[in-house]
Amino acid sequence: MERTIIQPESVCGVVGYGSWATALVKILLDNGSEVRWHVRNPEVREHLVRHRSNPKYLSQVHFGSDRLTVCGEVGETVGASDAVVFAVPSAFLAAALEPLAPEALDGKFVVSAIKGIVPDGYLTVAEWFNRRYGVPFDRIGIVTGPCHAEEVALERLSYLTMVCKELTTAEALGRKFANDYIRVTAANDIYGVEYAVVLKNIYAIAVGIAHGLRYGDNFLAVLISNAALEMERFLSSTFRAERNVCASAYLGDLLVTCYSQFSRNRTFGVMIGKGYSVRNAQMEMNMVAEGYYAADCIHRLRSRFGIEMPIAEAVYGILYEGRSPGAGIGAVLEQLI
Repeated sequence: MERTIIQPESVCGVVGYGSWATALVKILLDNGSEVRWHVRNPEVREHLVRHRSNPKYLSQVHFGSDRLTVCGEVGETVGASDAVVFAVPSAFLAAALEPLAPEALDGKFVVSAIKGIVPDGYLTVAEWFNRRYGVPFDRIGIVTGPCHAEEVALERLSYLTMVCKELTTAEALGRKFANDYIRVTAANDIYGVEYAVVLKNIYAIAVGIAHGLRYGDNFLAVLISNAALEMERFLSSTFRAERNVCASAYLGDLLVTCYSQFSRNRTFGVMIGKGYSVRNAQMEMNMVAEGYYAADCIHRLRSRFGIEMPIAEAVYGILYEGRSPGAGIGAVLEQLI
């Protein structure tokens, strides 16, 4: 394998067994790749080996290919792979990779499919891999949407964005994922796309809270359009670059996360808006709402840079300061345009 280029014959590892990891394994296998899949949960791992399906997530997807090897040790998956896709919740990334030796990722190409911030140090996933394992940024890729795993499982036409430091690398990575039901766009704004993914989860919680409070579609449209402006303001204030925030990796991902029935962050927000406590909402859900951790991170960064972000701040106040959902959303009404 060349230094920064993913080859057609590259073996791909996947770490994580949630819905997004399961969807990515399906895509890679459908495209003819050899896949090593690390599944930490022994019950899920045994079910996959015996029945070739994930009993917890996207259980309708059947993995009949002999190109799939399910592994119990993360080091086994990483060691046998040229490129490794990480798709675990950001809050649990450090714990999931604790068994890896410091040099385990030397020479590997790291792909983040993680849609959140690493709480320890408030780093993006790319920054965390660079600092923790010394992975150079030209060997790190980001795979993002707008794309929900449930629609991938149904093979409904979906679009992915592959983001790498070099466009040629992003294009090569994209070819590993593109097929009849997946279209791929290449980009090189690693910083902007990672933070857009973090921000859209916060705004999806805000939309969910408003929906739970029985605000209608007219208001939600205004809330989301203002969230897009807020996202652009944050990105331009923290890292200026040539980017089109109306592109699918930014606005498209924001829209699908705010509107889709499959959005876990919106679902989390709806529960909060309906009166659940934060703790009870987290316990009720079967999946992690990344926006919870993102709200704290963005609050700290916003304060450091002095950026006006009333919607993100409203979510932070509700989740971390005990503010009532009604008062939190009510505080931003006069600031929307």
